[in-house]
Amino acid sequence: MRQGDVSFWYADIGGVPARRAPMQGDTRADICIVGAGYTGLWTAYYLKQADQSLDVLVVEKDFAGFGASGRNGGWLTGGFAWTHDRYRAAAGEAGVRAMVRAMNGTVDEVIRVAEAEGIDADILRTDELVYAVNDAQQRRLEDEAETRIRWGEEGRVRTIGAEEARARVDVPGTRGAMVVGGVARVQPAKLVRGLAAAAERLGVRIVEGTAVTSIAPGRVDTDRGRVTAPVILRATEGFTATLPGSERDWLPLNSAQIVTEPLPDAVWDRIGWHGHEIVGDFSHVYCYCQRTREGRIAVGGRGMPYRYGSGLDDNGRPGGDTVARLMRILRRHFPAAAEARIDHAWCGVLGVPRDWCATVGFDRDTGIGWAGGYVGVGVSTSNLAGRTLADLARGQETELTGLPWVNRRVRRWEPEPLRWLGITGMYRLLDAADRHEARGGGPSRLAALGYRLTGR
Repeated sequence: MRQGDVSFWYADIGGVPARRAPMQGDTRADICIVGAGYTGLWTAYYLKQADQSLDVLVVEKDFAGFGASGRNGGWLTGGFAWTHDRYRAAAGEAGVRAMVRAMNGTVDEVIRVAEAEGIDADILRTDELVYAVNDAQQRRLEDEAETRIRWGEEGRVRTIGAEEARARVDVPGTRGAMVVGGVARVQPAKLVRGLAAAAERLGVRIVEGTAVTSIAPGRVDTDRGRVTAPVILRATEGFTATLPGSERDWLPLNSAQIVTEPLPDAVWDRIGWHGHEIVGDFSHVYCYCQRTREGRIAVGGRGMPYRYGSGLDDNGRPGGDTVARLMRILRRHFPAAAEARIDHAWCGVLGVPRDWCATVGFDRDTGIGWAGGYVGVGVSTSNLAGRTLADLARGQETELTGLPWVNRRVRRWEPEPLRWLGITGMYRLLDAADRHEARGGGPSRLAALGYRLTGR
């Protein structure tokens, strides 16, 4: 089993790419974007689409797509994954409904750009299937579907019973599933690499191997020199905690994946999954899976959820306990593939604000903007964030800049060791709740206690 090396998605395209040249001394730009993942690249792309005259510079510490953009589960969902009421408190019901509609539209927008720019990212339109495998999960399934339908997703969310769910993907113990239409499966590294190339064709400058050491109004200091720019946009997502002064802004939450060898037709005949749906479950420590282009199963979930002091992984290398946990999920949900060889395991971090709700914003007084804190749904959310941030940076007032996540600030995470104790305690309680529910114990109160620990 190959471990780390950023992710399987890069192995799938021949390995990690050669880096672009680093910054060569001090420079100037109209807009400097810190971070060359989905958010930074989408923002740069839309800025140049709107105004070709803008000099846009993207500064990246490693290479474009090194972080979550090149490591995620490949779920392009357009879903609203946060607490609706937290946004409603600031913007009212109409504002939240507008944000739901905008999020739902991101799948079509990403596919439109990919087709226009010739980006081959194994994009396949399909459904999302989220399974319930015990009575407690079935209750959460019904609550989640009802909530999403009530907030405007009645055209894309529905529930199905056990027989229909198992006819699509034969997950043992299935009670039912939530079906979300209008989603897509993608190969994330192909998408981010193609987006970087498309931005460059428009004239965006991307420098790699250039570490940002500080951000201040009008300037970005790096280990390769200083960028002077009136507008600076931070698009660092799970790596935000590495920036001086931002250690407690967003917590880097770890997620990990494994991928099997390509499976023979006989195994697929037992599993089903002929629609290539993206598949998850309603456990508290949930999983996310896809059937890849060449017939592998990729399984993702929380392994070691948080490293003390907001620490990061070593080039995507997961721990042994994490791999074992993911293999148990594979064998439980897809027993026909239980003996399959695991070809690759990897991990990465995603950004989590203190209230577990994504945000995008721009401070006109300082000229500094930001976007991120997607809490694991960044493939589609980053597109909406990029479009919104591009409008904000250009001083435009649009439908997107009026959405309730714009300029929404929350308090910072607690200092250590409280941060580690809270996150670690939450996930231990969620694990215990899942074990209780798997034994037929009904909805566990331990989960509610765990969520209260961190305000999730």
